[in-house]
Amino acid sequence: MAAGCAAAWGQRPSDAEGNALIEKSREKALAYTRSLPDFVCTEVVRRYRDSKPFRVRGRTGGTAPMASGMRWTPTDKLTVKLSYFQQREEHKLVLVNDQPTDRKYESLAGGIETGEFGGTLQGIFDPATGTSFRWTSWKRVRRQRTAIFAYQVDRAHSRYVVASGAPGGVHQALVGFHGEMEVDRETGEVLHFTYVADDIPRAVNLDEVSTAVDYDLADVGGRSYLLPARCETEILSPGLSVRNDMEFREYRKFSADSSIEFEVAK
Repeated sequence: MAAGCAAAWGQRPSDAEGNALIEKSREKALAYTRSLPDFVCTEVVRRYRDSKPFRVRGRTGGTAPMASGMRWTPTDKLTVKLSYFQQREEHKLVLVNDQPTDRKYESLAGGIETGEFGGTLQGIFDPATGTSFRWTSWKRVRRQRTAIFAYQVDRAHSRYVVASGAPGGVHQALVGFHGEMEVDRETGEVLHFTYVADDIPRAVNLDEVSTAVDYDLADVGGRSYLLPARCETEILSPGLSVRNDMEFREYRKFSADSSIEFEVAK
């Protein structure tokens, strides 16, 4: 019996089963932003840098962040009030290294991410993008059986822009990308996904840009919603590489007087 269960667990789904699960995920992803309530939360960003030349590419299977050989040095800690209202994100920088600040969120450099509240997944699952999916394995995530899919988006259908600042100005380029996603077999919800930029033009002066996002259930106004819990981005370049570890916490329902108490270091 145990051997039979193990065989069933590892059995590759038929093409029809795999396609059906992707279509269920597509339906969830395209409706995701409309399904979310208006909310506020605290976003904590811990930033790191490595000024040594980047030499070793260390992706896991070519789909996840975390380059090997990097020596990350903490740069700062940012505390942000993130508001999600009428399907739009707004970020207000509140603390830097646990101290109040008047700096604007938009003034921050170093690959600060937005759009993890459905925008990136919508782009991947939009039928017009023509994303190719390939089942690779099964996995258990928080007691849920998930299917691991590798995916690829070519540049001609991509909306992913990478950019770098330099003395001569900002250089940016539209690129294709690839990654992996973990899909709940029963619900079709994406619990984790990665995306890695492909074929970055030399003029942009970046070796690698990669992001990983984890979703988990969070209570908002007495109901559970699948929302970003963590996000990690690495931007590797010949001169300076940066890593941002983001954590989303203290979700609560948005109202006109929504407020979050931030602990100030003494």
